[in-house]
Amino acid sequence: MTADLARHFLLDPAIAFLNHGSYGACPRPVMEVYRHWQEALERQPVAFMEPSHLAARFAEVRRALGAELGAAPDDLVWVTNATAGLNIVARSLDLRPGDEILTTDHEYAALTRTWAFVASRTGAVIRRVCVPLPLDGNSFTDTLRAALTERTRVLFLSHVTSATALVFPLEAIVAEARARGIVTVIDGAHAPGHIALDLAALGADYYVGNCHKWLMAPKGAAFLHAKAAAQRVLVPPVISHGWTELRENPGPFGGTAFQDAFQFQGTRDPAAWLAVPAALRFRADHGWPEVAARCHILAWEIAGRVAGATGLRPLASPETSAPQMIAIRLPECDTAALHLALRARGVEIPCYRWRDICLARLSVQGYTCLDDGDRLVAALHAEIAG
Repeated sequence: MTADLARHFLLDPAIAFLNHGSYGACPRPVMEVYRHWQEALERQPVAFMEPSHLAARFAEVRRALGAELGAAPDDLVWVTNATAGLNIVARSLDLRPGDEILTTDHEYAALTRTWAFVASRTGAVIRRVCVPLPLDGNSFTDTLRAALTERTRVLFLSHVTSATALVFPLEAIVAEARARGIVTVIDGAHAPGHIALDLAALGADYYVGNCHKWLMAPKGAAFLHAKAAAQRVLVPPVISHGWTELRENPGPFGGTAFQDAFQFQGTRDPAAWLAVPAALRFRADHGWPEVAARCHILAWEIAGRVAGATGLRPLASPETSAPQMIAIRLPECDTAALHLALRARGVEIPCYRWRDICLARLSVQGYTCLDDGDRLVAALHAEIAG
C-alpha cells in the first residue's frame, strides 16, 4: 500500500504489522480528535459530563455510525468492546433449564466462555454445530436449519469469524430463526468497516460490533445494536441515573429508556466513542472502498507468495474469506512459540490452534505494503521451511 497512507499511522516501522484484526490501528488524525475530546473533558469536567451535553454528543455519533451501518440511530448504544456488548446480551436473556443456545465451532473463544458461564447459571444447554469446510452458503444454512429444535431459544453466530477469517452468510438463517421466534445474537466484532453492513435489513435481534478494528476508531469504541422490540430485555451492566425501572419512554434524560440506561452509567471517558465520526471521515477522505479493494488484492498476493515459498496455503477461498483477512494453514507446531519467533524476526501475526489445525491469520490494511508480506515469507521460511 502507499507510503502516504502508512505515514498516518503510529505503528512501529521496524515491525511488519500483519495483525490489524486483533486490535486495529488508529490513524493520527483520528487520534488527534480523540485527544481533543479527552482534553475538552479535563478543561471543564462538570459541564462536559452534563447529561444534556453528553446526550447531544452521543446522538451525533449514533447518527454518523447509523448511516455507516444501515441502522436507526436510536437502536445503537455505546459499549467499550464487542465482548462487553455480547456479555450484556447473553446475561440479559431469560433462559431456563433445557433451553438451547445454538452456535458453531468457529466462534470467538471469549464468547464461548461467556455462553458457558450463562448456561452454568441458567441450566440452558449449548449446542455447537460443526460448519462444513469449504464454506458454502447453502450448506451453511442447511446445517444450521437442521440443528434448530423446538427447544432452541438463541442462535449465536459470528459474522466474520475470528479464528478462521470466514464471512458467514447470515441472511437466510437469521430470517429462519426470526420466523421461528428464536432470538438471534450476532458477533460482528470484525465486520464494521470490513464488509458492507445493513443491520436493519439483516434483522438480527442483537448485533454487536467493534469500531476500533476495521473502522479504525480508538480502542474503547464499540456498539450494541438492538431492534426496538428487543431493547426492553437488556439490562445495563451498571444501574445508575439513566435507569428507569419501568423502562418507559422517554428516559430520565429525555432520550429513550434504552439510550439513557446505557449512556449514563457513572463517570466514563467517552472520548473514543466521540472520535468515531473522525474515523469515518478519515475513511471517506482517503477513498476507503478503493483502499479496501487494493488491500484484498494485496492480501491474496501475499498469501500466494507464502504458499509458493513455504507450501502453506489458505484455509479458504477468496470468495468465502474475509476481504482483508486470511487464515493460513501451518504445519503441526507450537503456535505460541512460533508467534514469538516471528515477532523476534520483526513480523507481528497471530498463530494459534483451531480444531486440530494450526493457523496463522494474515490481516492487510491500508498501511500494509508488499515488503511487509515479503518479510512474512522470509520469516516463515526460516522458522518452518528452513
